[in-house]
Amino acid sequence: MKPLIKRLTRYLESLRFPWLMLLAALLFVIDLFVPDAVPFIDEILLGLVALLLGRLKRAPTDGRQRPPR
Repeated sequence: MKPLIKRLTRYLESLRFPWLMLLAALLFVIDLFVPDAVPFIDEILLGLVALLLGRLKRAPTDGRQRPPR
């Protein structure tokens, strides 16, 4: 369990908005268990927001630019 937490912490430190990513992921998990009128629309949107926030990385601090993807 310890290596998993260490890896997750390192990943979250590399994100630009780590708390916002955690909040979106938590809302996604909670939303999976709450029934709604239009099934799966909000789950898909929250999942996409969590993925988008997970891809936003911090800018490099040593002055170098990251290569484009």
